[in-house]
Amino acid sequence: MQRPSETRTSDTRRAETHEEAERVLRLCSACMYCDGFCAVFPAIAGKAFFSLVEVAHLANLCHACRGCWYACQYAPPHPFAVNLPQALAAAREASYAGFVRPRCLAPALDRPMVAVAVVLITTLAMVLGVLIAVPSAELFAVHRGEGAFYEIVPLPLMSGAAGLSLLWAVVSLAWSTLAFWRAVDPRVKRGVLRKALKPALRDIVILKNLGGGGHGCNDVDGRFSRERRWSHHLLVGGLLGTLVATVSAAALHHLAGLAAPYGWFSLPVLSGTLGGVAMLAGIGGLAAIELRGDRDPTLATERRHNAVFLALLALVAASGLAVLLLRETGLMGLVLTLHLGLVTGFFLALPMSKMIHAPFRAVALLRAAIDRIVAPPRRSGGE
Repeated sequence: MQRPSETRTSDTRRAETHEEAERVLRLCSACMYCDGFCAVFPAIAGKAFFSLVEVAHLANLCHACRGCWYACQYAPPHPFAVNLPQALAAAREASYAGFVRPRCLAPALDRPMVAVAVVLITTLAMVLGVLIAVPSAELFAVHRGEGAFYEIVPLPLMSGAAGLSLLWAVVSLAWSTLAFWRAVDPRVKRGVLRKALKPALRDIVILKNLGGGGHGCNDVDGRFSRERRWSHHLLVGGLLGTLVATVSAAALHHLAGLAAPYGWFSLPVLSGTLGGVAMLAGIGGLAAIELRGDRDPTLATERRHNAVFLALLALVAASGLAVLLLRETGLMGLVLTLHLGLVTGFFLALPMSKMIHAPFRAVALLRAAIDRIVAPPRRSGGE
């Protein structure tokens, strides 16, 4: 629980964040030189004032492609000191803490290492529990054939730990997303909302706003690039592969009566292996961009959130692949337990991690799609 002094400090910081974001947005709205770079500029055209909720919407609509930073004639050292990517990154971080549910998670969103602690404590508890409960001769023995995994960790414990932690993550993220949507909801008729769903979903799936208006984003420096866009696609594609692996394994277990582990050319193993490799490739690409990228248009706290989230995802993916590679060795039991602990801890930490950006950004894109339907045509920056 936050002490009164901490609450005042947090409120002051958020007020300052909003003030700076509004100052920069008002300058950008007057200039509009960057109209066409991304969805943010059409959304601010013609506006002179931006409420706290409007800033939160625009901050999550921003994909941090940084094109406006390199194009801006008012960027530092100009006296106006316009740094829109950094101002919106700060507002984005504030929106996570402001709308996360339950509210007690808000302080953790200011401290990325809390998520690391949750994952490490959960993993350590799982490993210690197995080391205590399972005799060493059995734990480090070679287990082969159907049901080998469950000789180390019983199925009810395995599915219960992962399932309950995932349920917590889904409920918390859905609750947080609903709170954000209620704040930015434009209150339009259902027909307009249904009409906006298709373009919003397209923008979400293809990551349109990481395209920099078609020429690419400035992922590392002033040069145009599509590295971050393709790395995101690899990461999400890998996650979908692991989802297919989980669902197909559950179907084989409950419908066909076949217990894991499965053969190398089975759907669960193939999709899980390809998914894990794709995840690591995407994580590597995003991490490389974080290391090489220009620091000036970024926010230090957002970089820390990104680094922590990518590191935890990499641990989960790598440990899953390790289970596949070592499943017929004496290390299988320990590696399986480690993987289960990492997965469970990761799900527990998910609502207080950078993962919250995905549903919030989806909401912002839906709101932007609605605005394009109901708003009159706007002039471009060159007109």
